[in-house]
Amino acid sequence: MKITALALNRATLARQLLLRRESADVVSAVRRVVALQAQQPASPYIALWNRLSDFDPAELDAALTGLRTVKATLMRITLHAVDADDYPAFRAAMEPTLYASRLGDARYRAAGIGAEQTGALVAGLPRYADRPRTGAEIAGWLEERLGAPMDPAAQRMLRQYAPLWHAPTGGPWSFETRPSYVAAATRPAPAGSEAAAAGLRTLIRRYLEGFGPASVADMARFALIQRTRIRAAVLALADELEQGEGPDGTVMYDVPGAPRPDEDTPAPPRLLAMWDSVLLAYADHGRVVPPAYRKQVTRVNGDVLPTLLVDGRVAGVWRPVEGGIEATAFHPLARRTWEGLAAEAASLAALLAARDPRAYSRYAHWWTKGLPAAETRLLPGGRG
Repeated sequence: MKITALALNRATLARQLLLRRESADVVSAVRRVVALQAQQPASPYIALWNRLSDFDPAELDAALTGLRTVKATLMRITLHAVDADDYPAFRAAMEPTLYASRLGDARYRAAGIGAEQTGALVAGLPRYADRPRTGAEIAGWLEERLGAPMDPAAQRMLRQYAPLWHAPTGGPWSFETRPSYVAAATRPAPAGSEAAAAGLRTLIRRYLEGFGPASVADMARFALIQRTRIRAAVLALADELEQGEGPDGTVMYDVPGAPRPDEDTPAPPRLLAMWDSVLLAYADHGRVVPPAYRKQVTRVNGDVLPTLLVDGRVAGVWRPVEGGIEATAFHPLARRTWEGLAAEAASLAALLAARDPRAYSRYAHWWTKGLPAAETRLLPGGRG
């Protein structure tokens, strides 16, 4: 089965609820799309606004407060919001990567904390975080056990590795810039254990449900897991997966029965959040981001700007400004496309007005440095 580039694009959009907004509760929606990148507090809210016809941000607040949807360091060693029931398998799958990237970091080793001390700290920290704890409280707890201050970088790496969830702290988007932490409902699986292997198989199935069809390289990129581990897990899942051939001949895997719309299925315009998962889930970024625009969207420090999605592919960027949404198109857009973007902008401005009208304002320097604009328009807010 040959799969065209356009068919791959439409499969992604369908599974990510971007072909049409659907009516679903927040917890179910997060599970369907697998993971929402969440290092910027507004992004999970904007991501769900893009995907749900009746999105109520208070529903996401409640899901996060009730720990039915949880925020933790997982895939690509960055913060994601995931279904709480998915967390144990995802965490087990990521264990070797998290351990190597955090406790294997030269800055952590330079702190002089040995394996035995590290093990005791990782075991004890969740017991201490049986209720939300601030970073300062955790630092005090570590200092008490070590008998000396712990290097801030080493503290951060230990927090990111330990099985902790971010605890909601209030503010417009449930989380503030100074996080608090609470113990996760599971403990790390040993890196070489069957639990880790089983977790990876689960992660691959879930990834394909939400982002497939995909190659081994795509799966490795999504999670930041070594390809050898991915290949072993795919081999173990051979009886459960279908195979196809991508546009360049690459073997593509998928779960049977998953949506694969016709490649001529219309794709409506969308205003994607910063770091939206569809921009980061593949080794082949061209599935959604045209190669000519990749460096404009993903900046040198890893910031991924909020984007205009037109006919299923990135066509520019946007940001909230006084009076509405400023949209910058990288190539000329048709009048009808601008009308669709304007309708989206009015709805998004109404969402932001109730929470944070200038969301993402700290990233304004990327606009100051210049973008390749074919046209920039102010799309007024105002729809309630």
